[in-house]
Amino acid sequence: MLKTHRRHALIGFAAGLLTMMVLSGPVMAKSTVTMLIDNGPNTVALAEALVKAFELKNPDITIDIETRPGGGEGDNIVKTRLATGQMTDIFYYNSGSLLQALAPQQTLMDLSQEPFMANVSDSFKQVVSVGDAVFGVPISPAEAGGIFYNRDIYAELGLVVPKTWAEFMANNEKIKAAGKTALIQTYGDPWTSQLFVLADFFNVQKAVPDFATQFTAGVAKFAKTPAATQSFERLKQVHDANIMNEDFGAATYNDGLRMLVNGEGAHYPMLTFAIPALSDNYPELLDKVGFFAQPGDDAANNGLTTWMPGGFYIPQTSANPDLAKQFMAFVASTDGCKVLEDTVGINGPFLIKGCELPEKVAPVVADLLPYFAEGGQNAPALEFLSPVKGPILEQLTVEVGSGIREPADAAARYDEDARKQAQQLGLPGW
Repeated sequence: MLKTHRRHALIGFAAGLLTMMVLSGPVMAKSTVTMLIDNGPNTVALAEALVKAFELKNPDITIDIETRPGGGEGDNIVKTRLATGQMTDIFYYNSGSLLQALAPQQTLMDLSQEPFMANVSDSFKQVVSVGDAVFGVPISPAEAGGIFYNRDIYAELGLVVPKTWAEFMANNEKIKAAGKTALIQTYGDPWTSQLFVLADFFNVQKAVPDFATQFTAGVAKFAKTPAATQSFERLKQVHDANIMNEDFGAATYNDGLRMLVNGEGAHYPMLTFAIPALSDNYPELLDKVGFFAQPGDDAANNGLTTWMPGGFYIPQTSANPDLAKQFMAFVASTDGCKVLEDTVGINGPFLIKGCELPEKVAPVVADLLPYFAEGGQNAPALEFLSPVKGPILEQLTVEVGSGIREPADAAARYDEDARKQAQQLGLPGW
């Protein structure tokens, strides 16, 4: 009797479970995809938002996010995990020369034949490619190096955005004559001292179109190429003109942003990745800020040096390549762009075709658009075209910008630093 009761109970339980399954539909088994990103606040916020939106559209897929440190420690983690076959299904990393150091042909999945890659702009593909193989999709808009300026000061003094270096220096003299700080420099954060050299590369490439290729091959040198040496000379000129803030040696990046928006200085050479910081910290003053490309010597060839964002990549060892590609397709879509816009805002033009900027953007963002429009002029920074970048550049630019070292000597020392870096990378010709 007891056995019969148990049998009836089991039959009843099974019938109830079957009824629940019929009413609720089939139970889907979820697939899990793994992702590795750096721990930068913007990277984490954007990756989490993209994953959340993707999972809503694909409820049968879960993406587990793992974070790593930034800088050299993070680089070593990425390289080690790729080398040992322990990389996640998807990972976020730099584009350009740092990506080339991962030997992408041997470690990453070629995405060039995937349909979603038709949505990715050619300017980004250029910095995530080797030969015909393309390895990544962009995680954010394009950025640029150039000069932020205070619109109120320009309006007060009747200044026009310069198209040549001579016009830029003339503006600086007028600002100085008005009793204002013409140029903000923040060598307390040494990396900021590099902008006049790095953002000048559009002008170098216009003068010497094959400089990046010849530099990588060990043929072209900064000290022996007048257009490249001139990038260091820009630093000396602004120092000798006595147009900088008095505390340029101790001021920091955050000081520079504050001085810019408050009108304590008219110009600040910087990357446009500063736009979100300006928007977050000084939302009521953002409209006071403008931006222009670092001028060269020819107004007819005025153009912008661009920085490409990092991207998502799939290692060849991925256990779920098809699901990883499904996520990549989402990132490279208008849905992905909408997530980006809603999460971290817009600080430059999208690199995904079909993604349109909102009708109203900050004036400083609008200033970037003509350089990217059809007929506009832009070119990637040298670090996206060559794997060679000497680590002591910021030390040399601080010294030149402080009047301690001559430009020609700094250029020669940088060539020697680049030679050591190239030899470590095993590049021929060095």
